Amino acid sequence: MSQPTIDIYTKFACPFCVRAKHLLTSKGASFNEYDITMGGEKRDEMLNRAPEARTVPQIFIGETYVGGSDDLAALDQAGKLDALLAG
Repeated sequence: MSQPTIDIYTKFACPFCVRAKHLLTSKGASFNEYDITMGGEKRDEMLNRAPEARTVPQIFIGETYVGGSDDLAALDQAGKLDALLAG
């Protein structure tokens, strides 16, 4: 089974974004990063996928909406992140 597609929406100089990317990288996960600092189509895409999202990062693993950096860390602490990353 292959790794699901991971999308992470970020902004420039966001420490929470850095933390989330570091966690994913430490797990050996590759991801698509979309910088929405200046708004644009990717910001609109993020809001379509997660209408209540007002902060970054916003993380999607496959079809699963994870949420932000704290949500990603909580999944890892609960021992559920590795299975999600494995597909």
